Amino acid sequence: MPALSATRSGTSPMTRLTGMSRVLLSASVLSLSLALSPAPVFAQPQGLPDFTELVEKVGPAVVNIRTSERAKQAAGMPEMDEQMQEFLRRFGLPVPGQRRGAPRGGGEDEAPQRRGIGSGFVLSNDGYVMTNAHVVNGADEIFVTLTDKREFKAKLIGSDVRTDVAVLKIEASGLPAVKIGDVGRLKVGEWVMAIGSPFGFDNSVTAGIVSAKARDTGDFLPFIQTDVAINPGNSGGPLLNMRGEVVGINSQIYSQSGGFMGISFAIPIDEAIRVSDQLRSSGKVVRGFIGVAPDDLSKEVAESIGLGKPTGAVIRSVTAGGAADKAGIEGGDVITKFDGKTIEKASDLRRVVAALKPGAKATVQVFRRGAYKDLNIVIAEMPSDKQARAATEPEGKASPSSVTALGLQISEVPEAQKKELKLRSGVRIDGATGVAARAGLREGDLVLSVDNVEVSSVKQFQAQLAKLEKAKVINLVVRRDDVVSFVLLRPAR
Repeated sequence: MPALSATRSGTSPMTRLTGMSRVLLSASVLSLSLALSPAPVFAQPQGLPDFTELVEKVGPAVVNIRTSERAKQAAGMPEMDEQMQEFLRRFGLPVPGQRRGAPRGGGEDEAPQRRGIGSGFVLSNDGYVMTNAHVVNGADEIFVTLTDKREFKAKLIGSDVRTDVAVLKIEASGLPAVKIGDVGRLKVGEWVMAIGSPFGFDNSVTAGIVSAKARDTGDFLPFIQTDVAINPGNSGGPLLNMRGEVVGINSQIYSQSGGFMGISFAIPIDEAIRVSDQLRSSGKVVRGFIGVAPDDLSKEVAESIGLGKPTGAVIRSVTAGGAADKAGIEGGDVITKFDGKTIEKASDLRRVVAALKPGAKATVQVFRRGAYKDLNIVIAEMPSDKQARAATEPEGKASPSSVTALGLQISEVPEAQKKELKLRSGVRIDGATGVAARAGLREGDLVLSVDNVEVSSVKQFQAQLAKLEKAKVINLVVRRDDVVSFVLLRPAR
């Protein structure tokens, strides 16, 4: 029966053994094949960088900066009796004429009061320290604290508000100094680290990546943008690459809340070193200046004038008698090259000119009325902010009263621009808010007359306004580009 059963199944016992052997043999061969064949290669995830060595290496060169100023009794403020002062202090209310935390009395001889905290780093072994200008400007006393807790009273060698760079000096030697990196080698996406004193927490370390380079947020600096956490107190501290070199000075954040929101900006260290070298040698920074107001060129304008693409800086106005005026540069010119460097936008022109020394000669390529033209120019010296205000405030700007009343801020039209536009009269609008903005006026408009009387200067403009009734609707003749129109201003009642 077993044999019959086997025969019925169609397979003999010997046949079944042979089939099982074949299966086992096939499995063995497959296992051997898998063992001998190379294993597939998978990309291994790269680990996060280790910042510990950098902190140990660079940390001692980072300093805390504390500033103070003397609290003074406000001019004309009557002295408050002692009982009322004590009442306000107990309930945490500010005492009029006295800064928060100031001692009683409010006189000129009060002790220095703590004003702010920032960061900095040692530039050289003999005690030169770099920080932000906004950290130390206005301070009566500056104190630098090292990581070993030694504190020094610092001397301000110089500061430059335009680039926000300042240099201090402390009386010490043999200090650990930072190494300066090459910003040109810095790449977007590269890891960077910051060390500073956010909210007074000394030597705090944060890290992130470079988000962008040459970010335009200022006239003279192409900032490095990062996502490194920066908060109040970090200002002036170093931004470091993974080689432990300083590539920037942490300076600003973009924020709608006052705190860090993922975007921070650092001053490129090469720009900062150029500024610090001048501050150390002369205490001030000298920049080139040509006396123009440049602006970016839109695609539509570039196409309409035959330039093709929106490259270059269009000259909005030229200072009469300035370097540009003497060189033959006119309002409406588009500067495409300056001193051999291509100008893509207005900020490029400002930086190229500022980097040149006064007295240097340069060639300017301008695009004018459909053709390129080369002009030779001698660079002048940029006036200080104080000199610029002194030169323009007496007769070059409208008084605060006229700005407040109509929302207008005006200035003189340079003679070169008047000649170019064939104007007999006019003043330029530098800003429009309130009543003026609602009437459609904007920066760059030219006011030719006020209530049917031509105005050729700010003084005439103000005199004509003074003659008008306060509630009267004011009729202005305004030129925008090549179009002249009437604009009615209705003073707020």
